[in-house]
Amino acid sequence: MRGTDLVRPVRGVYLSRTTDLDFSTRCRAALLVASPDAFLSAATAARVIGIPLPARLQKSTTVDVGVPAPASPPEGRGLRGHCLEIEESEITTVDGMRATTPEETWCSIASRLSLTELVAAGDFLIHHAAPLTTMEALELRVRAWRGKRGVRRLRHALGLLNPRSESPKESELRVVLVESGIQGVEANFPVVTSGGYRYRADLAIPARKLIVEYQSAFHETPEAFRADMTRISRLEADQWKVIQVNKEDLRDPFELVARIRRVLHSRPHS
Repeated sequence: MRGTDLVRPVRGVYLSRTTDLDFSTRCRAALLVASPDAFLSAATAARVIGIPLPARLQKSTTVDVGVPAPASPPEGRGLRGHCLEIEESEITTVDGMRATTPEETWCSIASRLSLTELVAAGDFLIHHAAPLTTMEALELRVRAWRGKRGVRRLRHALGLLNPRSESPKESELRVVLVESGIQGVEANFPVVTSGGYRYRADLAIPARKLIVEYQSAFHETPEAFRADMTRISRLEADQWKVIQVNKEDLRDPFELVARIRRVLHSRPHS
């Protein structure tokens, strides 16, 4: 068992060194050494569900495993145990593994995320095209979270969620604008140009005919760059003003908001 041809992702589990120690394998190994009523929790449950997380959590090799109180959580290298007051109804099965439900998971990671990161996670869960839960279900779980870590941030985030957000960075940008006091911001706003071209603006303030769009690396390809040029030209021909934002802009949200406010002050109400 001490052979160099074996690896131990967690204490008590031995695998061939040729095994791909990906995230799923580590999770399954962790559950093997835990009690039958154990489940994936916190950031690990979020990753299993597919909730977008910041890199510091997404890249972690530590597996969060919870057990119902008063049982003792598992311990050891590669594990982070949690003893939780939890009902069986707050546990589900994802890819054959027991894990906390989307609502329970969102609440459990609140204390480890910033407000913008928490909103991005919530937006993903209630996305209009493929929702994993509802706004009502999240509200109920937050109500039951009273007195626990992160509850204030959860309450704040609830008022900022939007099922039409298409990406974490888009969510972050929206939170930055709304929290700064900019009003009338709408997510994925449909626009039809006078030429009949249909577009969806990441964020728009229709009353000022202002569009704010987050440009990811996808837009850096020559084809995407040319398509963006044409789209912006068509929109601006109809008196829309388009502001493009990238990850560097989000590093200094105060300057970004000040810049957008200067543009807003120059735009008449439509």
